Amino acid sequence: MKKQLFVLCLALLAAAGGFWLGRATTAQAAGKNRIFEIRTYTANEGKLDALHARFRDHTMRIFKKHGMTSVAYFSPLDEPLSKNTLIYILAFPSREAAKKSWDDFRNDPEWKKVAAESEANGRLVSHVDSKFVEPTDYSPMK
Repeated sequence: MKKQLFVLCLALLAAAGGFWLGRATTAQAAGKNRIFEIRTYTANEGKLDALHARFRDHTMRIFKKHGMTSVAYFSPLDEPLSKNTLIYILAFPSREAAKKSWDDFRNDPEWKKVAAESEANGRLVSHVDSKFVEPTDYSPMK
């Protein structure tokens, strides 16, 4: 529970920080509300670098193709999470849009190829935690 609370707070603080640094998206500038998905991946032993490479080289681009807005990606600084954890935040216009984007992403032939090639020597991820959240009425980021 402490880990989940820490991850959630870290992710939300970082997302708000990105907003304050002037990295607001068009949706933010227009004042539209969005929902966010905070995902935490636990990598299998020795697979974190390969997971980062897959996101850097392929996943983020494929997310964008399916209307998934990348907000931020994080690596924990302290052990043990620093050895096996990737945390990231995606934004969507709605839960329905998120479901459609994830369905389209999972069925994308390019993603299937990338996933298969990156896992030729074993699965990269042992556990995924996903939380959908929405900004409060007083949140500077919406």
